Amino acid sequence: MIIDHPYLGPRDAAEFVYKGDAELLNRPDWHKTKTQQSIFHDYLYLRKNPAGNHKELWYHEQGDRSWLVITRNTITHEILKVELVRDYLEKQSNGK
Repeated sequence: MIIDHPYLGPRDAAEFVYKGDAELLNRPDWHKTKTQQSIFHDYLYLRKNPAGNHKELWYHEQGDRSWLVITRNTITHEILKVELVRDYLEKQSNGK
């Protein structure tokens, strides 16, 4: 699988390490109330296993050590979008 890094161009997936669902970037604040402890429990232990398009966290361990959010089809392994985590979070905070 080839990952088209935003800065470095096409790279072999062997340079990267899969780190999980990109939803991990949306960590809940478990200090707010006791009722949210179940929300934090779900964040830690419950994961989706979708078939189809999925946003994933990848770390470029054998390269520039950047963190990426890769939108990938879990059935075909086709990579639909690659973006830096910084840019992904900025888009989320702007409501895009």
